[in-house]
Amino acid sequence: MAAFDFEKLKEPRCFAENRLPAHSDHIFYRDEAELARGVSSFYRTLDGIWHFAYARNTAHIPQGFEAADYDCRDWETIRVPAHIQMEGYGAPHYTNTTYPWDGHESIVPGEIPVRDNPVGCYVKYFAVPEDWERVYISFGGVDAALALFLNGHFVGYSEDSCTPADFDLTPYLVTGENKLAAMVFRYASASWLEDQDFWRFSGIYRDVLLYTKPQHHIEDVAVRAVPLERDGYTHGKLDVHLTFGDAAEKHVEILLCDPEGDCVEGEKAVVTAKSHAFSGEAACVRLWSAEHPWLYHLMIRVRDAAGALQEIVRVRVGFREFCIRDGVMQINGERIVFKGVNRHEFDSDHGRAMDPALFEQDLIALKRANVNAIRTSHYPNSSRLYELADIYGFYVIDETNLETHGTWMKNGACVKDAHTVPGDSEEWLPAVLDRAQSMYERDKNHPCILIWSCGNESCGGRIIYEMSEYFRRVDSTRLVHYEGIFWDRSYPATSDMESQMYTKAADIEAFLKEHRDKPFICCEYTHAMGNSCGGMHKYTELTEREPLYQGGFIWDFGDQAIRRRGRYGEDVFLYGGDFGDRPSDYNFSGNGIFFADRRPTAKLQEVKYNYQNFTLRPSWEGVEIENKSLFSDAGSYDLWLSLLLDGREIWQAYAGEHDVPPGETRFIKNRLPYAGEGEYVLTASLLVKEEEIWAPAGHEVAFGQAVVVPPEDAGTRLLDVLGFGVAAPAHIPLEAAGSLRVVQGDINLGVQGEGFSLMFSSAQGNLVSYRHGGRELIEEMPQPSFWRAPIDNDYGSGRMAATAQWKLASLYRRCTRIEYSVDGEDFETVNGFFGRRDERHAKRVTVRFTYALATEPAAACVVAYTVEASGEVGVTMEYEAAAGMPEMPDFAMIFTLDADYDRIRFYGYGPKENYIDRCCGARLGVYESTAADEVEPYLRPQETGNHCGVRWIEVTDHGGHGIRLAADVPFEASALPYSPHELENARHAYDLPRPQHTYLRASAGMCGVGGDDSWGAPVLAEYTYPNGKRSLSFTMKGI
Repeated sequence: MAAFDFEKLKEPRCFAENRLPAHSDHIFYRDEAELARGVSSFYRTLDGIWHFAYARNTAHIPQGFEAADYDCRDWETIRVPAHIQMEGYGAPHYTNTTYPWDGHESIVPGEIPVRDNPVGCYVKYFAVPEDWERVYISFGGVDAALALFLNGHFVGYSEDSCTPADFDLTPYLVTGENKLAAMVFRYASASWLEDQDFWRFSGIYRDVLLYTKPQHHIEDVAVRAVPLERDGYTHGKLDVHLTFGDAAEKHVEILLCDPEGDCVEGEKAVVTAKSHAFSGEAACVRLWSAEHPWLYHLMIRVRDAAGALQEIVRVRVGFREFCIRDGVMQINGERIVFKGVNRHEFDSDHGRAMDPALFEQDLIALKRANVNAIRTSHYPNSSRLYELADIYGFYVIDETNLETHGTWMKNGACVKDAHTVPGDSEEWLPAVLDRAQSMYERDKNHPCILIWSCGNESCGGRIIYEMSEYFRRVDSTRLVHYEGIFWDRSYPATSDMESQMYTKAADIEAFLKEHRDKPFICCEYTHAMGNSCGGMHKYTELTEREPLYQGGFIWDFGDQAIRRRGRYGEDVFLYGGDFGDRPSDYNFSGNGIFFADRRPTAKLQEVKYNYQNFTLRPSWEGVEIENKSLFSDAGSYDLWLSLLLDGREIWQAYAGEHDVPPGETRFIKNRLPYAGEGEYVLTASLLVKEEEIWAPAGHEVAFGQAVVVPPEDAGTRLLDVLGFGVAAPAHIPLEAAGSLRVVQGDINLGVQGEGFSLMFSSAQGNLVSYRHGGRELIEEMPQPSFWRAPIDNDYGSGRMAATAQWKLASLYRRCTRIEYSVDGEDFETVNGFFGRRDERHAKRVTVRFTYALATEPAAACVVAYTVEASGEVGVTMEYEAAAGMPEMPDFAMIFTLDADYDRIRFYGYGPKENYIDRCCGARLGVYESTAADEVEPYLRPQETGNHCGVRWIEVTDHGGHGIRLAADVPFEASALPYSPHELENARHAYDLPRPQHTYLRASAGMCGVGGDDSWGAPVLAEYTYPNGKRSLSFTMKGI
């Protein structure tokens, strides 16, 4: 029995020992019945409870525990698959670029941490089925290195955390109980190649399977199914290559069947070699694409010379062509646009040992959001993902498990040196090529994979170029991708396309004016950290006017946060640094369009709209439909129209014939009913006609909305509106009569009307009371606000430091002037205090306050309240630009109400929060919500809940009492249980105070949220408010 040499761990050339060759991920069954059930008797799972011991480093490994006579049954236990750190041993560690040992141990490539290199010692006792002659084991994923023993014998060693490691156990088996022992090392030479932006875990985190093989066994299947351009993509060529474990005589039957089970091509052959190839052509094939993922079934039966069935294999086959033609990437002859996301294999409870059910849940959610492509950032995913992507229809970039940015990127700067990995260093070439081969061999038969990626952010050099050439040698049906040539163009041919990350849309356009040699994609863009994805439409619009720009992949699918129980039993989501892990990049792990628990974020509203394949442009006369899909007619969906009048739906209907072939634009005429003056809003939606595997009938795939203007001669026709009246008609209230009672004391000016009153204080320099229906509505004095709770992009760009004067202005001000006017008379200036006067009556009273803001240079704003006898209070806020002040994050008034006023109803853009640069996917309507529901649970609390285009907003309690803000000119508004400063002060949601107030905000406009990146890119200039004159005007009235 040989002991394992720990020196191998740090040797880059030592990455596999006795590991079986990589092969396709096909499953083999004894017969059709097993195939139908999806359970093969050739396999047994070792998933479940294993005995376990945790060692801080190799020196603390229990000596000789792998020996057959070393009893480990009294050890602690651990689940498999699982990460060690998620099972209570050690701690999860999140870092982006920096290697986790940086600052703990000073090492370079060729060395690994010594003091802190945890080792998981696993033991499993098992017995194999009696009829199994040869026994093999497959580890789906082990992070980061595995040394395996059986009954005390060394079986083998493997690195590469994300592809399978198979070993032959047969020589070491004994009759009865066997003892399997594994050492799983957190750090090995492989760790230099696996510096992805993710949580750093270790352990056996994918399935462990025992399996046997029949006498005649298909070791590997390679399938190529390509439609023939010469025939207009109606015929397809099928190539099948089989590799067997023996050269004895066997009878092989190959059938290509459609989903109904009809055979369209096939052969029977007697094979007396270790390989067999079949080629054939199929007529009238249906093509695979993300829009129509048509799959055939390749059925392979293997029998022995006597005709006894040995095994049956099913491989899903999709006929599709992907290539660069005429300078652009094409799928089945059409220019492709990737509407993609990057997706880490992660869930909040298990890390990368994902709940299997979530794979399908994720893809359904993405399909419903109009996403058509996935990049497996930055490693091969579980085979389950590719199987589902074949079925549901996603274009996949399959990415090699390689990322080394910590060796050459220092705080964002490219600093290449002798320690850059892999660079041109020959010692890394075998390991890098092995990773590429392991991914290719496992995944090669999945039609969803269009592109092989040579890893991520590993700079450039010859080694990665050699990897790209490997992919080209073994696969002519796909392209090769690598973003790193942006940083090192010494081998530009490494990537078939120009791939960049986080380049601004305008810069992409400028780049492509000078560089027309390759198509361009953004392998990462619109960084979705926190409240982000602003300006995403700039990229999707560019795909429509620049043929060489062919889309991108949002970073990323979901927040990488870990769910735990909080101090008071509530669910909390923890990010980097929360486990004492240092170095850390903290909440940079949260970049999802979905939250860590798979709930959709408000950003998804924008993503779905920007990724829809149809543009609908409603008008009073009908709807123009632009079909941007490649293979789908608009007529295959229902066209649904809905008409609002002042926010209330008055009419809806299915449109008639609306066929619009791919690539065409047509106008669909329709007649709308007229119901008098008001604001008409027409929404046109394309809906799924019949239930799909990813969506129910009626699911909306695209919409367009517009404020439509009736023609001057429009008239109401009774037949147009029959059946659309409401059950409880609305009634117009009487206009209020009477006058205001003006009570001017020495210090306070009271204005009283029928059922309401206001009080203005010369001592406080503000409105101090607003009562309606006997209730005080404002708990604090109204506050001018120029600030917002910083979003992640604000922190990353340093924007808050640049605009911090407005934070001070929002916190501190001094009233320098009070003026008032009664019934339009000239304004009187208050000299210290109002001064008592006899009561009088009036129709209108205006009180105006001038505030000196705590800024340098000095700035001021003016707030005025005009009280009408009707009970309506006009509020205006004005600012004259003070030279030298920075751009303004917000320009708003905030009213503090009691927390009981938490019911929200508004007419504006919703349903989810939206911002000036992220409102394409919002739609105008009347929405109801609560203050609590308006808070998006970002990992780090930040600005949230804004709505653009608000006509009116009402905030009420359970009894319907409250306040209404309205304006003729649409404004922005929010109603939240936290102030901007409370949101800013919290590091986690659990740091927020228990709500005591509702903060009602009316704004002339907040700046955009940005999203080009989260570490320096500013909000696009067109979505900011430079220092200049600003004004806000709205009315306030109690309810």
